[in-house]
Amino acid sequence: KPDLVVISGVKEKELDKIYALIKRGIVVYTINNFYEEMLQKVPTEKLEKEEVIAYMIKNRGVFNLAKRILDVCLSIFLIIILSPIFVITAILIKLSSKGPALFKHKRVSLNDTEFTIYKFRSMYTDSEKNGAVWTANNKEDPRITPIGRIIRETHLDELPQLFNILKGDLSFVGPRPERPEFIGLLKEHIPYYDLRHSVKAGLTGWAQINYKYGSSIEDAGEKLKYDFYYIKNRNIFFDFLIILKTAAKVFMH
Repeated sequence: KPDLVVISGVKEKELDKIYALIKRGIVVYTINNFYEEMLQKVPTEKLEKEEVIAYMIKNRGVFNLAKRILDVCLSIFLIIILSPIFVITAILIKLSSKGPALFKHKRVSLNDTEFTIYKFRSMYTDSEKNGAVWTANNKEDPRITPIGRIIRETHLDELPQLFNILKGDLSFVGPRPERPEFIGLLKEHIPYYDLRHSVKAGLTGWAQINYKYGSSIEDAGEKLKYDFYYIKNRNIFFDFLIILKTAAKVFMH
């Protein structure tokens, strides 16, 4: 007998057959559940409207409180421990190119609220004089300074976002916040894109450790599948797992 059966959907007239399979000890998956279990992302093309509503109304108050406590404690600890790296990085940026050490621009998070995100500047100050564009490959993007390439490769440019976490703009874990200039375009091309704003954005996320750096609408759509998986399955242990996997990815890079 088979150990596992994948079905395309559940029809009322087939329920007796499905029950019979389960009683015989056979694991039964719908195709959507099988996809999630095997690939650890949600097939957004197959989402039903009822599922979307369920995602958006799920509050998880205790989890959100525990998550905020973790964010505050861990961000304070890391800011103190990494303060020498903050100073050295800022000095190197100032010495290597004209402009401020910190770069600030708008991002979108929970409930479509905009906030100012902080990053160490990795590009020349006139890099977006003609408007916002998606970042290309770090090694090929002429807008990135020599020091900028190093701090991007080592993810040091993200360190100032610890202050965003402390302020409550960001969490350690969540969908990465997108720039408002791109959101209209992404909402137009990607179904349910707004759903990622039903939770607070994060410094890192399930999409970041499972998918490459996104630089197109297609990449954004694929990363959204991982964001949906996180939103559906989020809990404090999942957050810890993502933080640990992110640290391992950074140190093994």
